[in-house]
Amino acid sequence: MTSDQHWFEDLARHMKSAYLRYSFTKGTTQEVDFICEQSQIVRGARVLDVGCGPGRHSLEFARRGMQVTGIDVSQDFVDIASHAARDEDLHDAHFVRLDARALSVKDDLHHRFDLVVCLCQGAFGLMLDDQHDVEILKGIRSCLVDGGIVVLSAFNAYFAVKHFEASDFDATRGICHENTEIRNEAGEPRTVDLWTGCYTPRELRLAFQQTGFEVVSISGVEPGQYSLADCSIDLPEFLVVAKATLVAH
Repeated sequence: MTSDQHWFEDLARHMKSAYLRYSFTKGTTQEVDFICEQSQIVRGARVLDVGCGPGRHSLEFARRGMQVTGIDVSQDFVDIASHAARDEDLHDAHFVRLDARALSVKDDLHHRFDLVVCLCQGAFGLMLDDQHDVEILKGIRSCLVDGGIVVLSAFNAYFAVKHFEASDFDATRGICHENTEIRNEAGEPRTVDLWTGCYTPRELRLAFQQTGFEVVSISGVEPGQYSLADCSIDLPEFLVVAKATLVAH
């Protein structure tokens, strides 16, 4: 757990709702369709969205009758998601600013959720220290009921090496660094640094197995096209579906 400001907060403060203009945010309905099918959750299920951003997945789950809690390190994103929930009268969608690394000590969230999602490099993968990613997985496990499901996306290390020629890939740390332009709600540009933790399926299996999960599947995906496709060096993300193993409380 840390109280330090995360580097992503400044980016979110600049983008605000303009984040939702990016093409990778347009596949929310398909993604949630797939997650509901794989997790077999039903109306009334309790869902935790870790790194919820402006709340696009959380809101979609709430529209389907789920009880949703979304957490994000950015207060700007939390405010956007909260306003959207109020505008749609989604009374079972609640949002709070919380660093995902603090989940393991948030007793009020422990053993409460049937499903946890962590998507589109939401918290996991935005850490510069891979042990923080492990800490996030431990926290997610603490929040799930025994037998609960987590669905998490992670950036594909193979894809980064093969396709991100304009970025720098730190092979020792597994981190991809790039300079890119982001725009705010007025369309004003800003050049920023982005760091993304990248993984192989082997590393993901080990991390999940060591933090209290049984891996159900790891597939190769891209935003808006979630499936059980084989892992590939040409798809940008891996999607992990895992079940929380039984532990003594």
